[in-house]
Amino acid sequence: MNEERSVNKMAVMPVKKLLVNMGLPIILSMMMQAAYNIVDSIFVANMDGGEAALNALTLAFPIQMLMVAIAIGTGVGMNALLSKSLGQGDIEKASKVAGNAFFLGFVIYACFLLFGIFGVRAFVTSQTSNPQIIDMAVRYLRICCIMSMGITCFNIMEKLLQSTGRSNYSTIAQISGAATNIILDPILIYGLLGLPEMGVDGAAWATVIGQLVSAGLGLFFHFAKVKEIKNGFSYMKPSGSIIKGIYAIGLPAIIAQALMSVMTYGLNIILGSISENAVTAYGLYYKIQQFILFAAFGLRDAITPIISFNHGMRNKRRVKDGIKYGMIDTLIIMVIGLLLLEILAKPFTGIFGLSGETQQICISAMRVISVSFLFAGANVAFQGIFQALNGGLESLIISVCRQFLLVLPVAWGFAQIAKHDHGMIWLVWSTFIIAEGLTALIACFLMKRIGKNQIDVMED
Repeated sequence: MNEERSVNKMAVMPVKKLLVNMGLPIILSMMMQAAYNIVDSIFVANMDGGEAALNALTLAFPIQMLMVAIAIGTGVGMNALLSKSLGQGDIEKASKVAGNAFFLGFVIYACFLLFGIFGVRAFVTSQTSNPQIIDMAVRYLRICCIMSMGITCFNIMEKLLQSTGRSNYSTIAQISGAATNIILDPILIYGLLGLPEMGVDGAAWATVIGQLVSAGLGLFFHFAKVKEIKNGFSYMKPSGSIIKGIYAIGLPAIIAQALMSVMTYGLNIILGSISENAVTAYGLYYKIQQFILFAAFGLRDAITPIISFNHGMRNKRRVKDGIKYGMIDTLIIMVIGLLLLEILAKPFTGIFGLSGETQQICISAMRVISVSFLFAGANVAFQGIFQALNGGLESLIISVCRQFLLVLPVAWGFAQIAKHDHGMIWLVWSTFIIAEGLTALIACFLMKRIGKNQIDVMED
C-alpha cells in the first residue's frame, strides 16, 4: 500500500509541491555530480604540471559527456515511456520497458569499451599536438572508457528510480558515489596512505570507482524498493517496439546531450587556435558552470515524468501546472546561478591556482557566458516539457540551435578576431548569449504549437 501511494503522488499531490518533492533530490544528485567534477579538477590542478593536466582533462571531457549523453538519453526515453505505462496502469509493459533499458545499457557499455581500447589516442591527437598533454589525456580517458560500466548503469538506474517517484534513492546512490570519488581523489592522485602517486591516472580511477558505487546502490534500491515493476531475464529480451518507443522519446535527448559533447570538442579546437590557456580556462569554466546547469537539468528531469504521467492520465490542469511551475522554478535557479558567478568569478579561479592570462580568460568567460543563463534555463525546461508531450522533434530543434547551429560557426568567426587580440576573447564568450537568446524565441513558438496539438485537445 505504501508503494502504491508513492507512485500515485504524481497523480494527486499538488504540482507545485510535487516538483519540489521530486525535483530537490534530483537537483542535489545532479549538483553533487557536478561538484565532484570540480573537485577532480581542483586536486589535479594542484599536482605537478597542474595546468597541463587540467588541459588534458578538458580534452578528455567530450567523450565523458558522450557516455553520459547516451546513457541519460536512453534513461529519459525509458523514464517517459515507463511513467506513461504506469499512469495507464499497464504494469506488464512498464516491466518490459525497464528490462529493455537494462539490455541497452549492456550494449552502450560494450561500445565505449571498444572505443577505450582502440579509439582514444586518435581522438585526443585531433585536438592537440602537445606530447605531455596527449600522454595524460590518453591515459585518463582510456581508464574512464574501459571502466564505463558504472556510469552507464547508474544513469539508467537513476532514471528508472525517478520514473517510479523514488528520486530520493537515486540521490543517495549519487551522493555515495560522489563522496567515494572525493575521498579517493587525493589518496590516489598524490599517493597517500602508502599508495603510489598516480597523478591523472589516480583521478580516473577515483572517478570510475565512485561511479561503480553509485551503480551498485542504484541496482540495490531498484530490486529492494521498486515493487510495481517485475524483474527477470524474460523482461530483458529485446523488443523492437519497446526499443523503438524508448528512442522515439530518448533519441532527441541523446542528441541534445551529445551536442554538448560536440560543442565542447569543437570549442576545444577553436580555442586551441587562440592559445592553450584559452582551452584550459574554458574547461574549468565549463565544469563550474555545470554546477548551475545541472541543477536546471535536475529540475527538468522532474518536470518530464510529472507532465508525462498526467498527460497519460489526460489531466489537463496538472499538465499546465507542471509547465507553469517548472518554468518558474527553473528561472529562479538560473538567476541565482548568474549572481553567484558574477560575484564570485575571481575567488572560483583562485581555488584552481590559476594566475596570469589563464585566470583572466576564465574570469572573462564566467562573467560574460553566465548572462546566457537567463535564456538557457527556459530552453532546458522547454526540452523536458517537449519530451513529456511527445515533442521529440521540437526538443531536438532546441538542442541543435543552442548547442551547435548557433554556437560553433559564430564562435569560429569571433575567434578569428581574438587570435590577433587576446583581449577580444570576450566576443567568443558572447556567442552563448546570442545562441541561447535566439533559441528561446524559437522554443516559445514551438511551445505554442505543441500546446495546441497536445494540451488544448484534452478536456478540463
